[in-house]
Amino acid sequence: MLTALAAVVATSCRGGGTGTARVIIPHGSTLRIAADSLQRQGVIQNATAFRLYAMVRGGDRSIRAGTYVFKRGLSWGRVLDDLRGGKGIEHAMTIPEGWSLGQIVPQLAHVLNAPLDSVQAAVRDTALLHALDLPTPTLEGYIFPDTYVFPDGTTPRQAVRTMVGRFQTVWQPAWDAQLATRAMSRNDAMALASIVEKEAKLPEERPVIAAVYLNRLKAGMLLQADPTVQYAIGHHVTRVLYRDLTIDSPYNTYRYRGLPPGPIASPGKPAMIAAVFPAAVPYLFFVAYPDGHHEFTRSFSAHAKAVAAARRAWDSVAVRRDTVHAMPAGLGAPARK
Repeated sequence: MLTALAAVVATSCRGGGTGTARVIIPHGSTLRIAADSLQRQGVIQNATAFRLYAMVRGGDRSIRAGTYVFKRGLSWGRVLDDLRGGKGIEHAMTIPEGWSLGQIVPQLAHVLNAPLDSVQAAVRDTALLHALDLPTPTLEGYIFPDTYVFPDGTTPRQAVRTMVGRFQTVWQPAWDAQLATRAMSRNDAMALASIVEKEAKLPEERPVIAAVYLNRLKAGMLLQADPTVQYAIGHHVTRVLYRDLTIDSPYNTYRYRGLPPGPIASPGKPAMIAAVFPAAVPYLFFVAYPDGHHEFTRSFSAHAKAVAAARRAWDSVAVRRDTVHAMPAGLGAPARK
């Protein structure tokens, strides 16, 4: 009889208002906490009565934590069913600057609870590749780094289109005109921006690093960008070794001239701006120091001295920390950058 009464109450009792409401149910929340949150957001009108109804239904101990989006005006029965089944939960994902598809794809599959191969197919969306005029087989670099919140039921293709749409919003049409003065395409700029994103540790150095690579291109030099070799290897390595420089890949800028075929990671807006508006500097080389800054030089001889000084600095850090020293990528030989 109580169950029958609960069914009648659930059908007749609804929240007030219209539209949607976002309700956060923290992990470990009691039904009291959940009901109070629902009432504050206008999903239900009486938290005490809702708790009694849930107890009769036997759903007072099986609610799932998460961030929900409810339509106001739902019956109590529907609200309780959604809480018990996790329906309506939003799924949040943060993509840091510099992440590649190798990192993004499995994380997105996890967040959406989707098969890995469906996400892999989504980042090969031919319609998006055509719309962006990309020569590459994937959307590498065009999944804009940001925090995204996806409603329950979002498909991998929908999520990818949202993230690429964010890139299209960030990219400014005026940048295309600027690139035209250097005979560069947007894909060229994104490839350069992704390298800058991986190399730069200090914000003020981004435009300078971009300029170094552009100066090398003008001079007919190989870019010799270690992050492109790491991308060609297929996984992150602490240090690029001499044998890695022989990898036969169009992304290996130690073997192939010019920019790589496309981005090697997702650059943030500052790196994109640096690629479009590089600094007006004459440098052709740079080397990293332990504090994160780079020493920029114009000649190979000056670069060799900078590398030697950087080696001493890195060795000093290793000794102070009493650790085995492993030089970061780019410090292995004076010939690099």
